[in-house]
Amino acid sequence: MAKSGKSKKKLEVIHLVCEETGDYNYTIRRKSGGEKLKLKKYSPRLRRRTIHNEKKK
Repeated sequence: MAKSGKSKKKLEVIHLVCEETGDYNYTIRRKSGGEKLKLKKYSPRLRRRTIHNEKKK
């Protein structure tokens, strides 16, 4: 079989950091490029949902 000319985008490891405490609560893998993530996730230290920002490893 012939290989196609498409190149695969590499997955990068990023951390989601709590905006209020600065804790690295979540680690995800996603395709590089695009906008930075800003999600509402659970913070175990504060025991409530807070905004988490993307930060590269």
